[in-house]
Amino acid sequence: MFDLLKEACERARRDGADYADARYLAITRQRVSSRDHALSGSSDSDDRGFGVRVLCRGAWGFASSPTFTAAEVERVVATALRIAGASALAPRAGGVRWAPEDAFTLEYRSDCRVDPFTVPLEDKADLLIAANDEMLKNRSVKRAQGFLAFNRVERWYVNTEGSELYSDVTASEAMIWAVAVGDDDFQTRAWRAPNGSFGFERYDKAAFVGEAERIAAEAEEKLRAKLAPEGEFDIVTDPENLSLTIHESVGHATELDRVMGYEVSLAGSSFVTRDKMGSFRYGSEAVTLTADNTLEHGLATQGFDDDGVPAQRWNIVEDGIFQTYSSGREFAHYADEARSRGACRADHWSSIPIVRIPNLYLAPGRQSLTPDELIGDIDHGFYFEGMDSFSIDQWRLNFQFGGNAVWEIRNGRRVGMVKAALYQSSTPTFWNACIATCDARFWEPHGVTTCGKGDPMQVAQMTHGAAPTRFRKIRICRGRDA
Repeated sequence: MFDLLKEACERARRDGADYADARYLAITRQRVSSRDHALSGSSDSDDRGFGVRVLCRGAWGFASSPTFTAAEVERVVATALRIAGASALAPRAGGVRWAPEDAFTLEYRSDCRVDPFTVPLEDKADLLIAANDEMLKNRSVKRAQGFLAFNRVERWYVNTEGSELYSDVTASEAMIWAVAVGDDDFQTRAWRAPNGSFGFERYDKAAFVGEAERIAAEAEEKLRAKLAPEGEFDIVTDPENLSLTIHESVGHATELDRVMGYEVSLAGSSFVTRDKMGSFRYGSEAVTLTADNTLEHGLATQGFDDDGVPAQRWNIVEDGIFQTYSSGREFAHYADEARSRGACRADHWSSIPIVRIPNLYLAPGRQSLTPDELIGDIDHGFYFEGMDSFSIDQWRLNFQFGGNAVWEIRNGRRVGMVKAALYQSSTPTFWNACIATCDARFWEPHGVTTCGKGDPMQVAQMTHGAAPTRFRKIRICRGRDA
């Protein structure tokens, strides 16, 4: 692989490029779905190709192809150079400032102990159908579903600076859910199994069946749940629920290309302007949000990014103060940084790299604190568990989030479920309302696998983590079930 990729970069340089990189990707996917007592679908794909990016005359050009031959490499390089030449006719003010990076050689492989692509389909069907059968034992559950999804990406990368990089990352994802039906209502309860860059070793039939029994009972309980009252209450979020809030209100808000206006036409801008670096109080002193593309089993952990920058770890928010952004080599200078944070990724061999949210997590509390202690002095509040509906404005500022299950807290204890509960706030107000998070014993990672960004749209994955966390005086409003 490397020989033709090197030839692409050398040809681009000979023909006038100031910089070039070339990537070859081999992408293998499988998805297995179930409904009630049977499989509902199974699909497999194998997708391979390469892309060449050139910087020439102060402008970018990119071209790609599924055919990896010497003749096709020559054609693709020529196409990329022509595109750069056309782009140079309308130059960007100030040109392209490409942050320097030392050449290096690296091989990275994720920890995959049981290759999911070698596990027989019968075993996957048995796991899913056993979970469905268990959910359907509950007489209120009228529909039981689930899926397993596996993704392996092999990546070969070279650039004109001399880097020669390889990664092999396998990611796994699974989910089951139950739909309970009453006289005039239906409610869904889901369990997201662990997901991350690992293999089938994390999936156990007994665990799926045990969770299936629990979520079926909770789906039935949601049918009987009362509507949530509205007003200001202390809330506690579980790690899965908070992972989506971290993603939307911190992850996207601190992508440096978004801050500089490169997403305005599709998904908005950001309130986290550059004057806030090093001084803006993003949250309370209990809030440290760490970006970590070296995180073991993280969905964004792949050894290096698609700008040829090694994986890194840094604080985006430290003790409540905003520090810096996620960036790529083209954008680092906007943050007055000499080096990229290594957060530029492409979702496919035919896609150009863009800044993506890294693995990003809320650091656990420094003092010993259990979930029971966290809620022990709440007279009246709510506990949000799991992901559900959400919305956030174009500035990543005003938002509302729901939970897949929400419990009322009375006198320091979780009591009955409520339905239609949403918490509503603005990003700095919410994070400044954080008063405590449980310690590392209760910290959990949860992945986002369908993060959309860019035009044309690219879909990326990353891991977020947290422990149960408490926020003071957050507005509760009612959603669609009211």
